[in-house]
Amino acid sequence: MSGVSPIRPVLAGVDEGSDQRTVVRHAARQAGLHHTPLHLLHVTGHPDDPTGTTADEDGHGPPTPDAPVTERLAELARSEFPGITVTTETVPGRPAPVLLERSAEAAFLVLGHRGSGGFPRLSLGSVSQQVATHADCPVIVVRPGETPADPDNRVVVGVDLGDIGAQALDVAYEEAAARGASLQLLHATFHPGEVPTGPSLVAPDYEALDAAALEILRTEAAKRLDRFPDVTVHARVERVRPAAMLTEASRDAALLVVGTHGRGGLRRLMLGSVSGEVLHRAAAPVLVVPGRDGDHRAA
Repeated sequence: MSGVSPIRPVLAGVDEGSDQRTVVRHAARQAGLHHTPLHLLHVTGHPDDPTGTTADEDGHGPPTPDAPVTERLAELARSEFPGITVTTETVPGRPAPVLLERSAEAAFLVLGHRGSGGFPRLSLGSVSQQVATHADCPVIVVRPGETPADPDNRVVVGVDLGDIGAQALDVAYEEAAARGASLQLLHATFHPGEVPTGPSLVAPDYEALDAAALEILRTEAAKRLDRFPDVTVHARVERVRPAAMLTEASRDAALLVVGTHGRGGLRRLMLGSVSGEVLHRAAAPVLVVPGRDGDHRAA
C-alpha cells in the first residue's frame, strides 16, 4: 500500500568493545517492547579523519568492513530474543555523524556509555554525548558496568516545571506502559539564592512552594490517566540538586528518562547541566528525549 510509512527500527550503534553484549541485549529488549525490528550498525573509521575512512596496512584505502562484529552480536540477539527481526550493517565513516544521520529514521538509538562505532575507549563526550545531544530520535545510553542485572520494574522521569509540556514526560509514560512498570515523577529544585542572608530577609515558604509543585505533577498525571490507566504513578518533590535526586532514584531502576531543551529551533551544543551530569552518573540506562524544536543538523 503506497504512502504507508516504514516501521522505524531500534538502531544500536555497536563496536568491538567487551560491553557490547549488554548494549545489544538492551536494544533487543527495547525492540521487543515496541514490536519493531532491531538494526545493528557498526561504523568503522577514525574521528580525526575528515573523509570518514582509514587506510589499510598498505595505505590502499579503507579496510574491509568487519562483518563478524555485527554478526556475532546479531546471533546473540536472535538467540535470546527470537521474536524480533535483526538486521546488520557495517559502514565506513565517522561514528557520530553517521549515527546522527541514521537517527532520523530510527524509533530509538541505543549506545554504550563509552562511545560507539569502533572506538570503545572514547569518553562519553566523544560519541555518545554528541549523539544524545543532537539526535532526532530518543537515545538510550547504557552503562553496562553499573546497570543492575535484576532492576526494579520502575521507570523514573525528571520533570522540569518550566517545560511541563516536554515530550520526555509522554515518552516516560509510554515506556512504563510497555514494561508494565510503575512510574516516578520527580521534581527537584535548589538555588543558593533562595536562602536569605540578611537580618531583615524572610525565607520563602518552602513547604507551600513544594506543595504547589507536587500538585502540578499530580495534575499532569491526571491528564494522562485515560491514555495510561494501568500505569501506577508516584510523584515526589524535593529541594535538592536535581541531578543528585535523579542519580539516587536511578539505582535499581529499569530506566531513567530525561529531556533536552530545544527552544528557538536550535538545541544547545551540550546537554543541559542536569541531563549531562545524569548521563555520567546514573546507575540505570538513561533515555534522552530530544526537545521538540531541536535539530542536530542546525546544531
